[in-house]
Amino acid sequence: MRFRILGPTQVVLADGREMPVGGPRLRALLALLLLDAGRVVSADRLIDGLYGEHPPRGAANALQSQVSRLRNALPAGHDPVEFHTAGYRLAVDPDDVDAYRFERLAEAGRRALADGDWPRAATVLREALELWRGPALADAIGAAGAPAQAARLEELRLAAIEDRVEADLALGAQSALIAELRELVVAHPLRERSRGQLMRALAALGRPAEALAEFEDARHTLAEQLGVDPSAELAAIHLAVLRGAERGPAEAVLPSQLTTFVGREEELKRVGDLLGERRLVTLTGPGGAGKTRLAIEAAGRVDGEVRFVELAGLADGSDVPQAVLSALGLRDAGLRAPAEAAWQTTDRLVEALAERRLLLVLDNCEHVLVDAARLAARLLSACPALRVLATSREPLGLAGEALCPLSGLAVPPLGASALDADEYAAVGLFVQRAVDVAPDFTVTPVNVEMVLRICRSLDGLPLAIELAAARLRALSVAEVAARLDDRFRLLSTGNRAASPRHRTLRAVVEWSWDLLDDAERKVARRLTVFAGGATLEAAERVCGLPTAEFVDALTGLVDKSFVEMTGGRYRMLETVRAFCAERLAEAGEADQLRCAHTAYFLEFAWTASDHLRCAEQLHWLRRLDAERDNLHAALRRATAAGDASDAAGMVAALSFYWWLRGMRGEGARLAADVLDLLGTDAPPGMGEEFALCVYNASLAGSGPLPSLGTQRSVIRSLDRAPRQPFLLYLSGISTGPPSGGAEDVDELMGELRRLVGPDPWINALGAMGSGSALMWSGQWDRARAALVTALDGFRSTGDRWGTMITLGALGELAAWQGDPETAGAHMDEAMGLVEALGSAVDQADMLRTRGEVRLRAGDLAAAHDDFDGALLLAQRSGAPEFVASARLGLAQVARVRGDLAAARRFCEEALTGGLTGWYVGDAARAEIVLVLKEIAEAEKVGAPPSADGA
Repeated sequence: MRFRILGPTQVVLADGREMPVGGPRLRALLALLLLDAGRVVSADRLIDGLYGEHPPRGAANALQSQVSRLRNALPAGHDPVEFHTAGYRLAVDPDDVDAYRFERLAEAGRRALADGDWPRAATVLREALELWRGPALADAIGAAGAPAQAARLEELRLAAIEDRVEADLALGAQSALIAELRELVVAHPLRERSRGQLMRALAALGRPAEALAEFEDARHTLAEQLGVDPSAELAAIHLAVLRGAERGPAEAVLPSQLTTFVGREEELKRVGDLLGERRLVTLTGPGGAGKTRLAIEAAGRVDGEVRFVELAGLADGSDVPQAVLSALGLRDAGLRAPAEAAWQTTDRLVEALAERRLLLVLDNCEHVLVDAARLAARLLSACPALRVLATSREPLGLAGEALCPLSGLAVPPLGASALDADEYAAVGLFVQRAVDVAPDFTVTPVNVEMVLRICRSLDGLPLAIELAAARLRALSVAEVAARLDDRFRLLSTGNRAASPRHRTLRAVVEWSWDLLDDAERKVARRLTVFAGGATLEAAERVCGLPTAEFVDALTGLVDKSFVEMTGGRYRMLETVRAFCAERLAEAGEADQLRCAHTAYFLEFAWTASDHLRCAEQLHWLRRLDAERDNLHAALRRATAAGDASDAAGMVAALSFYWWLRGMRGEGARLAADVLDLLGTDAPPGMGEEFALCVYNASLAGSGPLPSLGTQRSVIRSLDRAPRQPFLLYLSGISTGPPSGGAEDVDELMGELRRLVGPDPWINALGAMGSGSALMWSGQWDRARAALVTALDGFRSTGDRWGTMITLGALGELAAWQGDPETAGAHMDEAMGLVEALGSAVDQADMLRTRGEVRLRAGDLAAAHDDFDGALLLAQRSGAPEFVASARLGLAQVARVRGDLAAARRFCEEALTGGLTGWYVGDAARAEIVLVLKEIAEAEKVGAPPSADGA
């Protein structure tokens, strides 16, 4: 748990949920205990704090009652309130209390500041200040002693803010600090340090008159309210401004920013490092990625003169030299013939910059790229002290150009803890801009998932996030999140002072679209059919353009930041993809591209499925993982379009993959949707696909499903060899082996071999089935021989999964025969294989099997751990039979330990949900019922059985 008193008193669980603490008095009690976390607080102090100078009669009993209520309010099993003879102690780690963490971080930031480590100081102090959510001890401010503590914490907060500002000033972030410092000065007009920092920031930005006015205001305020003069430190800053010493590291003529700069610390450092090494640095990225803002921040931190040139408003590239001339403050001389103007202006620029040490920022070059590149090349070759920092949606393409690509701000990955959400820059930006329009906005356990959805859906793009946050003026977070499917209409109101192409999300993307040629537009709209990106091969096959034309167009899209290429995959930001999908529909190509996408990935799925039963298993599992979104998108689209053959074929091809990756729940839902399309009987020629849809749907305990009969009837219904041999395994665990035992298994496998011919994998699977049936009939020697044959067969194919489950069966057999050493060796090898496969379902099965082996060996603690781990994995994977068997294992451990009540509880829990309608589930239910009867007998006798009898 984490505790918060820098604002309203809160208790937050590890998963981000806030625990309600109760009424004001209970929250005040918790706050008083948290102020001395880990230390005993006397009862008298607590009574004074809760009831003041006039406590009620029986105050000690009243305090005990409040403490009891507090204990009940905290989560079961996490009661940190301890009674001591001298009072009460909250036994928590002080670092779990935000006030203690704040003080520790503030001190660490102060030390870093003293050591001159500005970046660390700024980072640590920001982390400290982000812990504040309102006035300190807000729920205990009336308690005795709390006002003094709150005042102390508030003073530390102000000092930490000033320390952080000092670090930011040292890093050159003056422009971003002005608004914050003005607010500080208004709120605390007598704090001379904040006033001095504001003066220094203004002077560094070339605004000495405003800096001097601030000093005069400070002098007047101090004289009027305190009757004193400014301190020697503030007077020294005043003198430095007068002398011009506080002009700062750059005479930077940069646009002043009205909002704080969020995130991009790594990119800022990279740009700074590149500017120290190279003379041409270009920030590239899609519209709305924040290239201009990063360029301004980076330029503000360099030594020397800086000039900023805005090119977005130019209609013609020939105007680029004149725009630079104007930014330098040089007047154009006389009248010139239009044809000579650009060249003569460039000559003037060369003359003016030949000996000048200057950083020239060329912003928004993409629509005048050729002219901007030509000018940059001329100036850099003729002016050795010149450096150029450009922003563009594609590189300038000059020799020696260093690129710094930008995409969205960091967003929390799927599954990230809500507690950690505010550590990501995209969330931080959303919150800051949200507060601008809705001052009471905060991220809470209630709205955090919606905030994360907004930031992820918008790919962390700063402009899109700012536009979304601005909508909180009229909409709730939930309403904004719900409307993102129509993002271009939702995010249609922006900063009226911005250029037209930066006012709305549509305008940002449309500007880039207009810069594409016809082939690039064709590829861009066709790429939208992919989900989760595409490989070069997939993109070329599906887009359907000639190779040379396709490669040139795709390269152009990457260069123009319309498509990103990472890890060998091409992907679009979701906002760009949504825009291009509209263009695909307008072109009338949506159905054609859907069919091409489905055809490609159906072929890919079958190819991958064939490789999953051989030595390349892990490689193809990774390839399937990379294409999971595309595969499932193709399946859903085929289902929605009523394409039964492709939809059922995709279910069949993915069946083994879903099992290996523990995706039973998702696979079952997809298969059930296809069954709705197929109906209650297999269409002609689709018996195998129909059966696999039924089996997959049954794995997650779906509702009533068509009956397929026995495994024998399923196999006999096939008119060809199964394209998906995993059908044989699924049919076995769903309908059970032949009723005649091992002999019938052998006969069935003989029929199958006549159908499919010699197939090492199917033969190994049949031997494994025979060995399992022989085990259960007590023919252990024959069982071992069959299982060894199966093991050799699976190893010869390179299939780790088949090898693993066969080793598990051999381990179980050795345990039954009283050979724990051999059983352990088999299980250790099986666990190594399951970890390499990464199959959660099979890991649950192997842990359960190892638990049974250890239970028979009498190692109850280790067996309990295995069953507990199997239960967790099975629950996550949606495997009801393994959930039940893990609980049964825990019941057996409890029974051997003599805890019959716990054993009964585990068995009863094991009987709930998903254990009927298929063989393995029914078998598990029957075993649990049998154990419950044995527990009832033991309860009558009063003596638990041994582990051997478990």
